[in-house]
Amino acid sequence: MKTFLPKAGSVEHKWHVVDASGMVLGRLAVQVANLLRGRHKPIYTAHMDNGDFVIVINAEKVLLTGKKETNKFFMTYSGWKGGEKYESVAARRARRPELLITHAVKGMIPKNRLGRRIITKLKVYRGAEHPHQSQQPAPFTLAN
Repeated sequence: MKTFLPKAGSVEHKWHVVDASGMVLGRLAVQVANLLRGRHKPIYTAHMDNGDFVIVINAEKVLLTGKKETNKFFMTYSGWKGGEKYESVAARRARRPELLITHAVKGMIPKNRLGRRIITKLKVYRGAEHPHQSQQPAPFTLAN
């Protein structure tokens, strides 16, 4: 018996459209991360980029459970003394709701060269329109 390893050029990368309206953020991020890594394919290999491109639309309509909308904060640090900035989920949703989904998915992929390459295949948009019609993306329904 020999272990099958797919060649890098033989992997087909498809395009999927995911509608985030009414979805819980963490559950959405898990399934999007699995699509990006290729874990839904039978040829999944952990050290290769077997995943597909994912377009997430309606990012401003994603849900958070409990009191996370007001009680959860994102911290950024400039590197300077006193350079910490905190932003609530509600403020980030008002400013750039795409960052909520991108941040959640980024935490679920590997923190290495492969992960940096995989995250470039994620495209998140605020509304229902996206500029990737020429790639002919197929709608992907996520399990609730």
